[in-house]
Amino acid sequence: MSVTSARAHPNIALVKYWGKSDESANIPATPSVSITLSDLVTETTVETAERDSLVMNGEETADTKIQSFLDLMRTQFDVPPLTIVTDNNFPTGAGLASSASGFAALITALNVHCDLSLDRNQTSIWARRGSASAARSIYGGYVSLSGPEWYARQILTAEHWPLTVVIAIVSEGKKAVSSTRGMRISRETSSFYNAWVASSVDDYRNALEAIDARDFDALARIAESSCLKMHGVMLTSYPTLQYWLEPTLACMNAVRNLREEDIDVFFTIDAGPQVKAVCRSEHTRAVVRALESVPGVVRTLTTGLGQGAE
Repeated sequence: MSVTSARAHPNIALVKYWGKSDESANIPATPSVSITLSDLVTETTVETAERDSLVMNGEETADTKIQSFLDLMRTQFDVPPLTIVTDNNFPTGAGLASSASGFAALITALNVHCDLSLDRNQTSIWARRGSASAARSIYGGYVSLSGPEWYARQILTAEHWPLTVVIAIVSEGKKAVSSTRGMRISRETSSFYNAWVASSVDDYRNALEAIDARDFDALARIAESSCLKMHGVMLTSYPTLQYWLEPTLACMNAVRNLREEDIDVFFTIDAGPQVKAVCRSEHTRAVVRALESVPGVVRTLTTGLGQGAE
């Protein structure tokens, strides 16, 4: 039996998406801009089998999102039963976009294994059907995701504006509330949700301009604002969605203190407690030292910007 392997990298959104305008098609309520990471990797292998099975990080498991994704694909393509083996070299389900790299790697492998003949845009659309942020992990460098087509586009390659991301891991565990469930709660209960959706359009446009101009300070302001607004929506949801831990707040303050020392760095945080500090490469050591000194930080990961799924 033939075996096909693919790898993809998670991405972190600088202009966030939180909420869906169409859950059935997994269409985001807001446009987004992200950077793809190089040293965090998902590797996925698919093999034709007698029944579907999934081995994730060395353990056989069931995953309703992956099974639903396969069922959806089988309504349009001839996809046989498969054994899927997938491994991450970073914590899974902990706010580090493992679903983004996971579905990007899966659809990339399936495209070859099942002779689907999907082009890059179609691959991005199908990745989005599994996880909206996975649409962006099809591409490397700086990536946008917006309507009306809702497939990702590469804005800039990693080589054209190399930055470094230092990730402060403050918890290795899975988050208590999944992003999918959290988005639904926010849309239904937060009084700030509609304002969040409206403001994201300007953030998206301004971020594209900042990236085009390689304007670090402008991108820093936009990214931190988008992050804090998204978490404001979470905190004003009912029940409250509080993904931050005490060390998360301390890391945010550490990044602010670094800026007072003329270090070019900003933070962003997804639906989880981990803090991602984006900096100019020459400031990496200073950022690592500052974050590793924060009580409660388990470890740090340092990565550059990476390539798309392959």
